[in-house]
Amino acid sequence: MKKILGIAAYYHDSAAALIEGENIIAAAQEERFSRVKHDPAFPKKAIQFCLEQGQCKLEELDAVVFYDKPMLKFERLLETYLAHAPFGLRSFFRAMPVWLKEKLFLKSILKKELQALCSNTKEPTKLPQLLFTQHHQAHAASAFYPSPFEEAAVLCLDGVGEWATTTIWHGKKNQLTPLMEINFPHSLGLLYSAFTYYCGFKVNSGEYKLMGLAPYGTPKYVDTIYQHLISVKSDGSFQLNMKYFDYPVGSVMTSKAFNSLFGGPPRQSESELTQKEMDLAASIQQVIEEVVLKIAAFAQQETGSQYLCLAGGVALNCVANGRLLREGPFQSIWVQPASGDAGGSIGAAMTAAYQYFNLQKTSAQSADKDKLAAPADKMKGAYLGPEYSTSDIQTLLQKEEIPFQQFNEEQLNKTTANLIANGKVIGWFQGKMEFGPRALGNRSILGDPRNTAMQSIMNLKIKQRESFRPFAPAVLAEDAQLYFEQSHSSPYMLLVSHINKALRLKPEEKDIGHQEINQARSNLPAITHLDYSARVQTVHQSLNPKFYNLLKAFKDVSGVGVLINTSFNVRGEPPVCSPKDALTCFLATEMDYLVLNDVLIDKAKINAEQIVQAKQQKFELD
Repeated sequence: MKKILGIAAYYHDSAAALIEGENIIAAAQEERFSRVKHDPAFPKKAIQFCLEQGQCKLEELDAVVFYDKPMLKFERLLETYLAHAPFGLRSFFRAMPVWLKEKLFLKSILKKELQALCSNTKEPTKLPQLLFTQHHQAHAASAFYPSPFEEAAVLCLDGVGEWATTTIWHGKKNQLTPLMEINFPHSLGLLYSAFTYYCGFKVNSGEYKLMGLAPYGTPKYVDTIYQHLISVKSDGSFQLNMKYFDYPVGSVMTSKAFNSLFGGPPRQSESELTQKEMDLAASIQQVIEEVVLKIAAFAQQETGSQYLCLAGGVALNCVANGRLLREGPFQSIWVQPASGDAGGSIGAAMTAAYQYFNLQKTSAQSADKDKLAAPADKMKGAYLGPEYSTSDIQTLLQKEEIPFQQFNEEQLNKTTANLIANGKVIGWFQGKMEFGPRALGNRSILGDPRNTAMQSIMNLKIKQRESFRPFAPAVLAEDAQLYFEQSHSSPYMLLVSHINKALRLKPEEKDIGHQEINQARSNLPAITHLDYSARVQTVHQSLNPKFYNLLKAFKDVSGVGVLINTSFNVRGEPPVCSPKDALTCFLATEMDYLVLNDVLIDKAKINAEQIVQAKQQKFELD
């Protein structure tokens, strides 16, 4: 079996992935090691981790594959500047030195970086062959090849790769055939990012905030968006009116015409959110959903497939994914859990495996399979990162003079479940770190979904983030339909569904604005968004037995098989990777207890000076 390393780097969310045949051995993002959110640097530490997991040296690999073709990207950049000359001159002078010094000669730079990772650093080592995929080809491969489907339509939507922003493919066995492509500057991802920027959030980071803000608004600008910003055909193909955007050659996303259209300049970051931003968020969210539905319908028409695979940054829009599953033409959909650029590392490696080395795709999911069962995919629940032994953890705690208790699994689950039921917030650190942006029960902060005040407590005191942000529920897979209008499994927390009507406490009329954020809207108020939606994670015993057993223990205590599950980090910080990261984050926030493997730490028993010192660590706000 061929061992192949995939790399995504130099733009944002650098990552590495190692595969052997169809088996994903390891995958991790560089940010988790460097502690720099969305770190774009060469993923040296992520590669070293992957090689350690694969018990091999770099020079023993069959290939290293990069997820992008830099010459094509440079071609797009140069043509765009020439088409807009003399506008964008300042941006051109900022971009060109970086390209002429580094990115244009990426092949040489990659070889130099890889050479430094070889076991013999004193003498040049013969490197494995270096291959390149196109950006959307890597996205498509990351969506189809690990999926449970033998055949499927594949839809990739993001900001921009080299030229492509939207592509449709047909995956069949080990082949991916391109069927449709929409190119830069016309991009759903960049359209959504323009509204992210205009509403005062950070591009390539704050898009999920815009999605979370949408239910607080009314989609009053939908007609304006269709009339002025985007024209959409019946097959979902679209064009943006570039009069309103500055991103092709400018330093900001929107133009003066965009600002004038919506009545003023962009909101200043960290200033008070107004009803205008909420209505804009609701409007662009609705437009994105409608366009995605049209594109997906066309993909089904072109391929005749009953199955759909999704990747690209837009595929992280779990509200659109949920609507696509409910209203779209497909029997089942599968979304790559690391849909953004980081997942391109898996896609690059798999493109080489299946198309260059002619590996055959073997697994398939039958059409009559229980839709709430764990999917038979190759992502291993996305648990592909580092794990740490209890011995490692005890050594750290003894060094830091942190008191702790150790339990067997049954005692730990019972104790933790009782603490959560009594209103305590728990840092939960277990097993292998997740790959992708979602916490899936191994690097998580947990709370009681029945607690009316828990959303506010966790947002402001724990996560240190905006109060409007919703929290996701983790639910026992077999209990999902007791609480949610959920017909499919959602192990990667990438589908939004709605709270069952029987559990709702308020009438169907939607309240405007977020003045009613702290009012209970269901029997599970802490995970019920303003529109009764929830980003559900179905927890399966086969994928994560430890988290599953904790949920069972909480159900025994509370009668509810649901927990709040949010990523183990504070605003601006990447999710924690190591026990040291977890301990530092725990001490710097108002979390009550920390669980590291089978060890429990009580905040009340820790020296106050250590807590003060931990709180001095600051991260740049996202």
